[in-house]
Amino acid sequence: MRYEVPANTYAQNFLASMNGWDLLDVIDTMLGYQEYGWSGRDVYGSLERILSEAGSAYRVNEHRDGLEERVPQAVRDAVSETVAAASHSSDVGSAADHLANAWQAAYGLHPDPVRAYSEAIKAAEAAVHSVIEPSNSKATLGSMIRVIRNAPSRFTTSLFTPPGKEPVAAVEGMMRALWEGQTSRHGARTVTVPETLEAARAAVHLAATLVQWFTVGAVARMP
Repeated sequence: MRYEVPANTYAQNFLASMNGWDLLDVIDTMLGYQEYGWSGRDVYGSLERILSEAGSAYRVNEHRDGLEERVPQAVRDAVSETVAAASHSSDVGSAADHLANAWQAAYGLHPDPVRAYSEAIKAAEAAVHSVIEPSNSKATLGSMIRVIRNAPSRFTTSLFTPPGKEPVAAVEGMMRALWEGQTSRHGARTVTVPETLEAARAAVHLAATLVQWFTVGAVARMP
């Protein structure tokens, strides 16, 4: 739930009356508020310092305009670096935007597992498209998995591969795990089961690995 925060002298008393989830919702709303030339973003990081020193389970997000669940800094930094690298690459489409959206949907104050998983797949599709199936403008993760399965020798990776093994097998496995793990992609006669938050978060990190590999050229098409 989003709150309309009173823009008057009673705002301080209003905040003081909040607690628990209500207070987090108000803070999240204020951080994202931008109107009439005023922004609620935690520009100088003062709120983040308070939350960190208090041992809060939540932190101010990368854009300083909302709250997200606190995860180990090394994990957060790795994904942030991947988003930054992908945003400067012309070969991975909108992978950076999709990965950033996936992270926010997975770790924001009010997580949306289905959106997080969907955005994770889009991030991976955008990243691998130009290498795996560049001539197909309607390529999906599923169609690109089939391309690899039908002609694995056309691709290589920078990982050492034992003799007799396909270099791209690990990449195909990650793509397949991500693709097949999305249970709500299509409707059927059976009941549609939305992705769990745990599955969505795993998908975000799996997609981040794929985006990173393809952004730095760790996977390539053979000449």
